[in-house]
Amino acid sequence: MKIVPIKTKIVTNKDGDLIQFVDEHISSLKEKSIIAITSKVVAIMEKRIVNNTSIEKDKLVIEEADYYLPKIKKYNLRLTIKDNVLIPAAGIDESNAFGNFILWPEDSYKSARKIRNFLAKKFRLKNLGVVITDSKTMPLRWGTTGISIGYSGFEALNNYIGKKDLFGRELKYTMANVADGLAAAAVLAMGEGKEQNPIVICEDLENINFNSNSPSLLQRKQFNISPKDDLYYPILSSVRWRSQKKTTKAERFSDKRQGI
Repeated sequence: MKIVPIKTKIVTNKDGDLIQFVDEHISSLKEKSIIAITSKVVAIMEKRIVNNTSIEKDKLVIEEADYYLPKIKKYNLRLTIKDNVLIPAAGIDESNAFGNFILWPEDSYKSARKIRNFLAKKFRLKNLGVVITDSKTMPLRWGTTGISIGYSGFEALNNYIGKKDLFGRELKYTMANVADGLAAAAVLAMGEGKEQNPIVICEDLENINFNSNSPSLLQRKQFNISPKDDLYYPILSSVRWRSQKKTTKAERFSDKRQGI
């Protein structure tokens, strides 16, 4: 796999045309490439920006989160669940944010589809993917890694269930997470500081199933795992999650005993 980071201009709240930004910084593409772009750039272009003097960050986190826990005093933040992702502060970012809070994009899947359609037409490509990335922490590990919060043009999961390993043992649960794997590689190349590489081109890829469609609502739902089916549910359900958003009984994270 070849990872090519692209250095761009500094993006600020004065920028507002995502397609123009992509057009200016991607001059060529090969068939079967995947473009990774940081969610922060997408969010800025969508004006998903909140001035940090207009609201307390903690209040904004509670508003944006689907579920949240009490603030962790040691780090002065809340652990939250946003769009079925376990992430601190509902993904709200202050780094490289020119004195603002940057929220997640309104619809990262829609943005990925928009970028893919433009680039596929511009370069006359049949097989092309786009993934919108962000950084997140991992339990019991220091440091951040990349995660996909939206994608288009490829299958997000490679299903190995029912197939056999090298020694003929049937795999019962294994599915390779392609979208998050690509995001992790791309975010490593993007950097977390002042590298200024918000776009990454991934080439010479293996085990990628390209398609010409964006994921349907059903496919997007299947990409996520229900909390109660999650291996880590005993841990996740042992704490008292809160939510300000209206949820149906089927959508609730855990049972009444946990206070949700």
